[in-house]
Amino acid sequence: MNVPMNMQQKENGMQHALKRELYKYASRYAVEQERQGSQGDGRSSIHYPALFLFVGDLVKPAVSAVHDINQLKWDNEDGVVYVHIGTDDTSNEADASSPSSPSNASNTLNPVDAVNATNSSHNQEKAKSGYGAESSYENAQVTYHRLPISTSHSQRSSSKTLRKDVHRRFHESAAALFGLNRMMRRVSNRIAEYGRLYSSFDRIYVTVITRADDPLNVLLPEITKLAETILAQSFKSVQTDLHVLVSEMEQVDSFGYASAAGLAFLRELDYMQSLDYMFSGKLLVTEDGISIPVTHPAAPLFDLVYVLSDKNERGTGVPGGWIENAEIICRICLLKNRKQEETYEDRAAIASTGANTYNNTSFKNNIRTTSDQHGYASAGFAEIRRPNKPIALTVLYHLYRYLLGRMQQEPDWSIKDKMTFFGLDASSVERKVEGLLPSEDLVSGMSGIMTHNRSFAELKPLSLREAERALYGEGAEAYFRENVVRPVQERVRERGSSGSLRRQAEQSHMEYPEIGYFQWAAWSDGEPGSVREALLALIRDKSMQLESARALMEQRQQERVEDQPIKRALFRDKQNVRNLIDCLLERVYEPKVDLLRLENELHLLRIYDTEMEELHRYSRQVTTSLEALERTLHEVAEESIAAADEYIGQNVMEYYGKVTEELITDLEARRGREVWFEDRYMGDMNELAIKGSDRLLARLMEVCRDLLLSAEPLRLSFEEELLQRANVTITYRDRDVLTRDDLFRRLYRTLEDQAVVRIRVFDYTQEHRYEEKYFFGDHHSAFMDYAAHAEETSRIYKLGVVYEERSSGVEKLNLMGGFHLEDLMVYRNGKVYYDSYTENGYELHPAELAEKLSPLR
Repeated sequence: MNVPMNMQQKENGMQHALKRELYKYASRYAVEQERQGSQGDGRSSIHYPALFLFVGDLVKPAVSAVHDINQLKWDNEDGVVYVHIGTDDTSNEADASSPSSPSNASNTLNPVDAVNATNSSHNQEKAKSGYGAESSYENAQVTYHRLPISTSHSQRSSSKTLRKDVHRRFHESAAALFGLNRMMRRVSNRIAEYGRLYSSFDRIYVTVITRADDPLNVLLPEITKLAETILAQSFKSVQTDLHVLVSEMEQVDSFGYASAAGLAFLRELDYMQSLDYMFSGKLLVTEDGISIPVTHPAAPLFDLVYVLSDKNERGTGVPGGWIENAEIICRICLLKNRKQEETYEDRAAIASTGANTYNNTSFKNNIRTTSDQHGYASAGFAEIRRPNKPIALTVLYHLYRYLLGRMQQEPDWSIKDKMTFFGLDASSVERKVEGLLPSEDLVSGMSGIMTHNRSFAELKPLSLREAERALYGEGAEAYFRENVVRPVQERVRERGSSGSLRRQAEQSHMEYPEIGYFQWAAWSDGEPGSVREALLALIRDKSMQLESARALMEQRQQERVEDQPIKRALFRDKQNVRNLIDCLLERVYEPKVDLLRLENELHLLRIYDTEMEELHRYSRQVTTSLEALERTLHEVAEESIAAADEYIGQNVMEYYGKVTEELITDLEARRGREVWFEDRYMGDMNELAIKGSDRLLARLMEVCRDLLLSAEPLRLSFEEELLQRANVTITYRDRDVLTRDDLFRRLYRTLEDQAVVRIRVFDYTQEHRYEEKYFFGDHHSAFMDYAAHAEETSRIYKLGVVYEERSSGVEKLNLMGGFHLEDLMVYRNGKVYYDSYTENGYELHPAELAEKLSPLR
């Protein structure tokens, strides 16, 4: 029972490994399409340096998400720096192995900063005391910094004052503040090293990201002001935005406290964003332990605050949860900080559409509601692009399906040709049997065997068997057995254990490479018309011949000597005996050789039948793995298609089946049908198959990428590709043909529906609602021209168009602002929990801050 289970586990493991490789292959293709510049999608550049500052353990998954998106879409992303400040000391090592984390993220930095690298006992004592204890893990771009304070609320008593305690412990810990200072200075120095990557170094954009229910955000003023102060020593201007992520879909196990803590932060945020907000604290710490005050004059702490949820404005959950907001964060940052490199065509396109570029001051002023309340913003994002991953997987599947069909193709061969392929035709078998038998000299040599002295008269009335015994006793049979039968048996035994049938098939395959495992399996299965059926019929015929020959031999040995046509000499008895011996050799032992030939031919055929069974089992194992690979390719392609948007992913399998077929036909017309099986491409697929599905798949992916995926039909603009794909199942004279205008209307509506704002506002049409909508796409795109002019007579929002070198898709970013925090559903839903927890003794704010907060609205 254990063996089948182990085999099943092994097969499952292999399938999972193949799927992983397929997903990697599809991702690589998608990335290549994004990075092909003028041949595909170009990448935008940011104008000023950028720093992403993630605060809190809960927001840590967003680090890799934001990093990956920027790495894919920003040309100078190598100069973007990411900092995560948390308290979870186990997460750093875990991140070291994540795809987006730095490969050396777990390397601990030197415990003393460069400015501290003297040999003075004064500095050494501070290091020993833990004042300069290291808590950062980093590479060139990503820094994970751990504050030496706990945010765990595993004990009910500690959770009652968790946020308050976090604030207190930070201010009481010299090591925490000093470590934060040192880390931020190191980050500032690193940003300065990337100056060559930016058009201007006068300003830096800081994007702060936190979860509303993370206790560490109680330190947001301290962390933000310290970062701004240190960065201001290198930059003339520091502009800081905050992105608050709220989770309404995860409220299952900890919905009560999370809601209360989230609302507590929103109240503090409202205070931080008030026009008269001021801050002062001794945050700067020198290497000698001297504290320097940092102040913030009366003004909102953040330039703009965006609130993003895992539910959209309609109350529908967002697939992928709050982490999906990473795309919005990256797009907002690019919109505000994009390097303007419009060509003459770009400027002409913008002028023709009347579209505007983003103006941060204008947007901020338009969402300001009253003189004493700051307006908040949110956003929604949608993209429609050529489904590169499903395309790569679908083309790969159809190519393999074609090649597998070529391998399975049955040649127009007769059964005689098939028998010859395996060396089982009559002449081949006869040659092999003749090679087993002795020469005629061995039989004629029997005439020299010593005989007993018998007269012909004594022998005359006997049968041939009796006459042989009278002359030779057991000598003739022993001689024949030792010198003829036993050598033949040894040769047959050697032949039987050598696997000659498989060797013959492999040798014939070199001459006929199109005859491989599928044909071997089909011809050896015993079904009507197969080689094995013919072999079994031959075995039956030989068995009948052998029975007849044995009966004839028995009959002949019973014949009387006197009835034999022996030439008799008068008065020469010895000559007559000699003539009888010659008769025995001719009439008995030469037929015995023929009988031996027939016996061993039958034995050899039975050996071949056994080898053919083994060959069939082996061939079926190979062909089963080849067929299983086809199913895996199809399954992964279908999964990838299903993961795409229902509209964008329509007809992928059908359309790219036809495209692949046309590409194959064209390639074979130019380079011959055997181009696939050249050594530099697939080579001998039968040989690859026995090396393993992983080796075969690796070669297949290389060939598909080199010969098919780079072809022109796979490089259509996204709208042209989508139009052709939408109509691939339409038959001649079908009235349901999708026109270009129909397609554009659907795309426009799909983008608007999917770019719905990612926050639930209590009143959908709140009083101060202000909207701006931006398309990101190619100026050559006909759809971009359509989108810029659609609804231009009725739109009540500002429309902007950002032109990029982008042929594979279009994106839309909807900005909405002007609401207050009390307008949010998450605020209203959290009030009941906030009030209840407060009444039950929970202190959700630092003591010095609680009295400054405005009352709940």
